[in-house]
Amino acid sequence: MLAMKTIRSCVACYLISQSLSLLGSEATALEGTELLKPDVDRSATMVEGIDRFLMREMDRSVVQRASLWQRDLSSADSYAKSVAAQRDHLRVAIGAVDPRVPIRSLSFVSSTTDSALVCETDRIRIRSVRWPVLEGVWAEGLLAEPKGSLRARIVALPDADQTPEMLLGLASGITERSQFARRLAEAGCQVLVPTLISRKDTFSGNPRLRRFTNQPHREWLYRQAFELGRHVIGYEAQKVFAALDWFEKQNASPNAALKIGVIGFGEGGLIALSSAALDPRVQATVVSGYFDSRQKVWSEPIYRNVFGLLREFGDAEIASLVAPRSLIIEHSETPTLSGPPPPHDGRSGAAPGAWQTPQFATVESETRRAEKFVTAPWANHWIQLINGSEGTTVEMGSDKTIASFLEALGVSGVSLSEVGTALTDTRREFDPEQRQSAQLDELVQHTQRLLRASEAVRDRHFLKSVVPRDATSWKDATRPFQRELWDQVIGRFTSASEPMHPQSRLIESNESWKAYDVTLEVWPDVFAWGVLLLPVDLKPNERRPVVVCQHGLEGVPWDTITEDPKVSNHQYYKGFSSRLAKQGFVVFAPHNPYRGNDRFRVLQRKANPLGRSLFSVILAQHERILAWLQTQPYVDPDRIGFYGLSYGGKTAMRVPALLDGYCLSICSADFNEWIQKNATVDSGYSYLFTNEYEMPEWNLGHTFNYAEMAALIAPRPFMVERGHDDGVAPDEWVAHEFARVRRLYAKLGIPEKTEIEFFNGPHSINGKGTFDFLRRHLKWPAQP
Repeated sequence: MLAMKTIRSCVACYLISQSLSLLGSEATALEGTELLKPDVDRSATMVEGIDRFLMREMDRSVVQRASLWQRDLSSADSYAKSVAAQRDHLRVAIGAVDPRVPIRSLSFVSSTTDSALVCETDRIRIRSVRWPVLEGVWAEGLLAEPKGSLRARIVALPDADQTPEMLLGLASGITERSQFARRLAEAGCQVLVPTLISRKDTFSGNPRLRRFTNQPHREWLYRQAFELGRHVIGYEAQKVFAALDWFEKQNASPNAALKIGVIGFGEGGLIALSSAALDPRVQATVVSGYFDSRQKVWSEPIYRNVFGLLREFGDAEIASLVAPRSLIIEHSETPTLSGPPPPHDGRSGAAPGAWQTPQFATVESETRRAEKFVTAPWANHWIQLINGSEGTTVEMGSDKTIASFLEALGVSGVSLSEVGTALTDTRREFDPEQRQSAQLDELVQHTQRLLRASEAVRDRHFLKSVVPRDATSWKDATRPFQRELWDQVIGRFTSASEPMHPQSRLIESNESWKAYDVTLEVWPDVFAWGVLLLPVDLKPNERRPVVVCQHGLEGVPWDTITEDPKVSNHQYYKGFSSRLAKQGFVVFAPHNPYRGNDRFRVLQRKANPLGRSLFSVILAQHERILAWLQTQPYVDPDRIGFYGLSYGGKTAMRVPALLDGYCLSICSADFNEWIQKNATVDSGYSYLFTNEYEMPEWNLGHTFNYAEMAALIAPRPFMVERGHDDGVAPDEWVAHEFARVRRLYAKLGIPEKTEIEFFNGPHSINGKGTFDFLRRHLKWPAQP
């Protein structure tokens, strides 16, 4: 993608000067349009409007999601069956989908220096343990057991910035009264405390490449996993499920059946809530310092971003999956997160995201919403909110919370007034950072194994499941995949709801073409905008082919038009819109709203929880653009081609794949092994090392790479333009992915409809083979 530092140009200044100059002259509009008012930064206006639209959609989601639930409250069994689909949806959404490794027992972690027995007091024993979860993935933490008889089995989850040692009083950081894992063990419970992936950035990178970022470990894992339909939330829930597998095995022993509970704080509260919602083996749950309305999840740390979450779930809906089992919400003080670790030592690229103690009013409101979902005699008092007087917070793991939790687990007659003697960790060589590194690396390597196998998964899913008999039948055969890409990966909003209301304004005229700003309404606050270039030699009633020329990251339409080499962006675009207009093509240069750095990236954050993306909006804008162009008297509606550079090349893969109105597509300076680009930790080309945190698309790795998107463009002509020195990806990635496209077109009997042009050059338009491709397939100039 075009780099931020080099993308700055005097385009904005140009547009301002053009607008101001036209204020003093007689402005003209295209026939059939109203006169468009000047706007000094129409790009910023577009982004702001989309932001308002998405905020309204999030507000609407609370009411709309009710239609997706059909709760049967006639009995507990009927209720469980009625919400089974929602459980499945949540499991997929957090990526907890991999088969777990069977567990026989926990393994003690010891060495020639240190025993697995970490600490022993007159009341409890604490051991260092690990247990298998997924292939190559183990959970690791501490097991605390009372010396007397067992009364319950519990998974205790610390916050991401806490260690199991802190929850058990073996390390500083948590007051004695809040060491709930220790207190529960001293109350007679078997307590298993897993290590969570932390918010530090120590291991977020690849030492072999000497590339590191300031992304918290959770974000580092989230980014690569998201592309492959996995999530740090799901991975940690799987560790809880594996612990429950062991508890269940223990309960199978004679006279050993005990109730099972899960308790978590902060990030551990999130995992506790998700785990209890998905696994009915959990009979009592405490969520401390996390429960809230998730309507602002877009502003929280990005590793909490769950695609499609708000379409079906807020915390109240997730909580309703716990009913009728006991759920205790503790309103406690959470860690204040102002953002990721600041850039340091050359590390950067982390996404913004903040978190602080939720307002009691929203916690209470969300709890009451959950309570109203399940009101039946068999679900009496299933949810409880514990807070201080007048809505204040209580200390994490408060006496009331622990007492209620134990009561829900059938443990009674326990005094919580005293904490046992001070604990000492006897290990001499234990380093929690080494454990954190190993835990993170196991999950990274699991994700990378998924990445390496993903092409075969995609092949089975699509390209090897549809027989390419001929070009005529291909489009109908691939319609289900087209719908899948739009509905499940990119996300589809309803079509434009507003009257088109076309407006235009002449902004420049020369001996070759006239340029008009054009806007078209889409939804309230959302519009499409672009610059139309009309060749001056257009004859009355003549219909010509159109080339839609798409700019890249941080660009505006005029970047593709200007032929002034002094303008910095000219080095990328080479004035290709203007050059094509001079050759007689009608040209439309749309604006896509990927401009403004975090101002546009936050749009992706707001769209994702709705099961949508930035391209959900872009697709609707291009639908409107096509609808308008196809009605213009100078346009041949069957000859509208697409040509995009960089982020515009990313558009060239997605928009024509889904909108049949584009009769061909050219992807310039973007085409490559896109899944590798987004998910590998082993290449400096990877987006994992950049600030482009909006790039991962949910489970794209197992559904559609660029070859699959090109397959949805087929049998229409498709071309790739690639500079050998383009830093987006190596030639080998590009050639590998294009070989899959070329094979398909050959199998369809249309090898002449796809091409790739390599040229000695950088990340830029070459404008040679692609121009020939346009002239040939758009039949221009028209032959007698």
